[in-house]
Amino acid sequence: MTASPRHIHLIGICGAAMASLAGLLQLEGHRITGSDKAAYPPMSDLLRSLGIPVLEPYAESNLDPVPDLVVIGNALSRGNPEIERVLDERIPFTSMAAFLREEFLGTRESLVVAGTHGKTTTTSMLAWIYQVAARNNPLFEPSFLIGGVAENFGSSFQLRPTSNFILEGDEYDTAFFDKGPKFLHYFPAALILTHVEFDHADIYADLESVKTAFKRLVNLVPRRGLIVAYDGSENVTECVSRAFCPVERYGFTGAANWRIRNLRYEAGRMRWEVVRAGVAWANFNMHLAGEHNALNATAAAALAAAAGIPTAAIVEALATFRSVKRRLEVRAEINGITLIEDFAHHPTAIRETLRALRDLYPSRRLWAVLEPRSNTLRRKILAPDLVRSLSLADRAILAAVYQQERIPEAERLHPEEVVCALNSGGTRAELLADADAIVAAITPELAPGDIVALLSNGGFDGIYEKLPARLRERFAAAQ
Repeated sequence: MTASPRHIHLIGICGAAMASLAGLLQLEGHRITGSDKAAYPPMSDLLRSLGIPVLEPYAESNLDPVPDLVVIGNALSRGNPEIERVLDERIPFTSMAAFLREEFLGTRESLVVAGTHGKTTTTSMLAWIYQVAARNNPLFEPSFLIGGVAENFGSSFQLRPTSNFILEGDEYDTAFFDKGPKFLHYFPAALILTHVEFDHADIYADLESVKTAFKRLVNLVPRRGLIVAYDGSENVTECVSRAFCPVERYGFTGAANWRIRNLRYEAGRMRWEVVRAGVAWANFNMHLAGEHNALNATAAAALAAAAGIPTAAIVEALATFRSVKRRLEVRAEINGITLIEDFAHHPTAIRETLRALRDLYPSRRLWAVLEPRSNTLRRKILAPDLVRSLSLADRAILAAVYQQERIPEAERLHPEEVVCALNSGGTRAELLADADAIVAAITPELAPGDIVALLSNGGFDGIYEKLPARLRERFAAAQ
């Protein structure tokens, strides 16, 4: 327990990073309260299990009694009643990223996983590798903070007295008073860089500004550090080109320091080999599917090996790695219909999810049910990429754009145009108003063997519960 416990209040506590920070602070002995506009799983479940109260909705009274410190989430802005009271009464406040650095990272080595895609899963894999290695060497036991619930741990955070701290480095801005990326607070001793693409269209003007953020992160890695970087992206190559530390590349090319080869699916598992610096190094297998997950796992393996973790521990960890909540998570199987939830924030992520499902279920009808909710998907800038991604499905269902009125008219995604393009290209697609309309429309059409990918980076108006319930009613009535 910390020497001086404080009352710390987190505004926006149900964000993945904020909920994880709340858990870490509780472990230190602080009294934690929090508030949010609306709570939904998995973070609402995590906070409930920790006994941390979540006050809904935002209100000035949520700050009674006045806390010693307020942590303000990055999704919040002026006009929020709690922020206004904090400023009026000069209540001490900070951001999640700055406080994480101050409270936990100053005396530890930060191992940061960053990139447009794959960082949550890769961070979870790296933490699990360290945890497995700790069975034989307790010094490897990790502290970590992940932007999702890692199923091997049943948590998104862990705090140990060891020197390493594994964390997900988010390129999104830090707070309304700090518009720099969160990951610039973390000062990594070692870094994994997965992908660099245009994303977060609400805060980045273009791809060049995204690359600038990642270049600044690379510039923070010390000479004694290490960067493990994907070798299949010109953007990544550009971002690491001026690093002051060693850079090791992973991927499929012959020039990769950590080369993936012979990727295949056998007996329900993905298997591949890794060649290290031209020499056969390890054979891996895991239950997850998708080329992107082989890349994620290889990146984590490379950084762990460089830290001295034995190859046998890495192989065992990946073989027993489960997944992360909301990443290809099977939510229900009803009369041969499989409902799978995935965190969809970008057309590339949707593409890789659907490709992975094609690998897992090659002969089954695949439905893609999408809520355009992220700040990138709600804009039209990547609409052609979205069409290409959704065309991998047999059926595509789009909901109306989440809070479309908040997007400037000239920037808005028009989902009816996406649906039209899909139908013209041979993918049967339909636009429906909301989750209730989708559930009503597709429940009678679903058949045994169908795979339904439910894609959103938010609550999707409860569709993850509504669709299974309606399917059960349908089949119960038929008996």
